[in-house]
Amino acid sequence: MPDLIDSSDTISDSSAPAARPLRAILQLPDQLISQIAAGEVVERPASVVKELLENALDAGASSLRITLDEGGVKRIMIVDDGCGIPPAELPLALLRHATSKIRSLAELEAVASLGFRGEALASIASVAELFITSRTAACAHATRIDAQTGAISPAAGTIGTTMEVRELYFNTPARRKFLKSEQTELGHCLEVIRRVALSRPEIAISVIHNGKAVEHWNASDPSTRVAKILGEVFATAHLPLDERAGPLAVYGCAGLPTASRGRADQQYFFVNGRFVRDKLLTHAVRAAYEDVLHGNRYPSYVLFLDLPPESVDVNVHPSKIEVRFRDSRSIHQYVFHAVQRALARNAGASPETTAGGHAAQLQPTGIASFSARPYASAGLAGMGAGSLNDFTPGSGPGSGQRNDNGTNWLRQSRMTQGNLPVAQPLALYDALFGRRDVNAGTPQGSTLAAGVTSAEAYSPNQASAPLYAAMPGAPDAVEDSQPLGFALGQIHGIYVLAQNAQGLIIVDMHAAHERILYEQFKNSLADRAIAVQPLLIPVTMTVDALEMGVVEEEREVLDALGFDLAILSPGSIAIRAVPALLKDADLQSLARAVISDLQAYGGSRVLTERQHELLGTLACHHAVRANRRLTLDEMNGLLRQMEATERGDQCNHGRPTWFQLTLGDLDRLFMRGQ
Repeated sequence: MPDLIDSSDTISDSSAPAARPLRAILQLPDQLISQIAAGEVVERPASVVKELLENALDAGASSLRITLDEGGVKRIMIVDDGCGIPPAELPLALLRHATSKIRSLAELEAVASLGFRGEALASIASVAELFITSRTAACAHATRIDAQTGAISPAAGTIGTTMEVRELYFNTPARRKFLKSEQTELGHCLEVIRRVALSRPEIAISVIHNGKAVEHWNASDPSTRVAKILGEVFATAHLPLDERAGPLAVYGCAGLPTASRGRADQQYFFVNGRFVRDKLLTHAVRAAYEDVLHGNRYPSYVLFLDLPPESVDVNVHPSKIEVRFRDSRSIHQYVFHAVQRALARNAGASPETTAGGHAAQLQPTGIASFSARPYASAGLAGMGAGSLNDFTPGSGPGSGQRNDNGTNWLRQSRMTQGNLPVAQPLALYDALFGRRDVNAGTPQGSTLAAGVTSAEAYSPNQASAPLYAAMPGAPDAVEDSQPLGFALGQIHGIYVLAQNAQGLIIVDMHAAHERILYEQFKNSLADRAIAVQPLLIPVTMTVDALEMGVVEEEREVLDALGFDLAILSPGSIAIRAVPALLKDADLQSLARAVISDLQAYGGSRVLTERQHELLGTLACHHAVRANRRLTLDEMNGLLRQMEATERGDQCNHGRPTWFQLTLGDLDRLFMRGQ
């Protein structure tokens, strides 16, 4: 037994960690420093393609020829027709932190070029064989440099630069083992090239892989380039976007909800021409789609945000794909409202037909067009809250604006209150928000359009009432005046059939009425102060230092949202009041989510989403049900309200409310003319 104990002691002693040998502090060699930096800059062949393309764009190239072998692992060659590199500067271009883009901290803070760190070429040369051949307009011939040996020799070549990278990670085999298959690496390279092609449609780009042409884009206008890259479905189902507020501009195109996808693979956002992945911008766009897109679907978009270079920090990560905004709250709200306005203003503008879209245009739109904008020199200081308020929703047809004929849109949407009770749900809604309307639920209630009394509502003696234009014998001129046409009848108490200038409209009456009610509820919520529910017994919750700071700094915003949060100690707060609509929610989780939103985005999308969920449920339960027989008057009233409602082409669950069958579609169904 003693022998066993001694043996155990021996094992215990041998398993103890050995003392770390004392080593002197030495400066790392430049080659090793570059290889360490390459771990951040050169993640895979696509990273090399990105860095070299950015240099070509900064050099003013108008055409690019990209050659890849074995997914870019064997060889990457990019030929541009830019300004070129003088022979004397070729050795400098390979040194770490050598660049022509910046000279001082002031230039770094206002950098407008895509590249500026001066470490890409040195990093690439440390993990691959790199050759540069370049010629400027002042040189009689091109000059070639071998990055491994530093040898410089004359070469043949036109004005511009040729970057050739061979055998990526040849000297670091462990890194090479982490690369994926040839097709996977090629896919990543093509994605990088597509981003460049979208951001610079005026540049001709061709791609060759293993000796075969795989992509080619001629210099073109933005719309043509978008259609070539994102496909015809997006090209025919997107909305143009072009908004400006002081030094800020958002433009491009946002896909219709009907063109949503099962994954987020067609989302491109560019900040000052640079493709970025930024959670703040992604969140802002997603929030703008929340009313028209189902939760498991993703919108497609190509959007550009231009702002003064000094207002955004692009020196966050060596890959330069991440950015940080100085005024993130304003940027988030600006992008959110710009996209939301575009979706509301252009509801139902897709020219698709039976393939899955709408043909009747509620407002005339064409193929999205956007142009590159010069960067504004003014700072964000000139953009106050008033500039952002210019982009709040509510200026579309549903807000009561007048159309070209001088008549009020809402005045055309009068509906028989007795037969199709739109005002009834508002009585319940008003109670939730602490508002008392003695006429709620009556023909004199607030859902009647301004200036329309109960006596006016569809009196048979009013021959000029627009809904009666649907009767047999109505002239085509009247038919053309209403995008959704006029009702013909009902199918199984579920769908409304209407005729317009293009052909036949099929309306899901429940989904359409649901959207109408939902937008009414939202507008009422925006117009009234949120009712607050004080808690009889305050709810105590623990918070960390960061959350406590948000509670202290954003007290006014929290009050406006309906929350009364009192600080009890350095690590705890008490919830004393919450919005009345959400009084039955998990209050601790809700308060924590609101605080997190305030910290990240400067506003609470969580609170808005919770409120909208409840309003959506309310609208769904009170919308006209299936098997409800409607009169022609009621059907036409529904069509007119759809035309006057923002986002009227989809219900708030993401389902379409109407489809168009054109005369051409009907002719094909019956083989007319074939």
